Amino acid sequence: MKPKAVVPREQARRDVEEIVEYFLAEDVETAAFGFIDDLEKAYVHIGRHPASGSLRYAHELNLPGVRAWVLTRYAYLIFYVEQADRIDVWRVLHGERHIPAWLRHED
Repeated sequence: MKPKAVVPREQARRDVEEIVEYFLAEDVETAAFGFIDDLEKAYVHIGRHPASGSLRYAHELNLPGVRAWVLTRYAYLIFYVEQADRIDVWRVLHGERHIPAWLRHED
């Protein structure tokens, strides 16, 4: 099966920018680069195996089809929905945030 393109929404791109800016502001350049590397690997994975993400938040928030993939080394969650032709990334959020409120703030 051909991998699907992973397409972050504008809000997901802003989330990633804020995360990288945070690491750089904390003078942890290696964490910033490591986060980007892990995020890219996760995008490849969910492009190849979209059903591997958890449906927990889809059930909790009544958002059918929303899956979450965890970047365990950084405790961030990638929220996405599989479309016929792509993976639509909604948000990239830290696992300690109040997920329902932040996830609903998508564009």
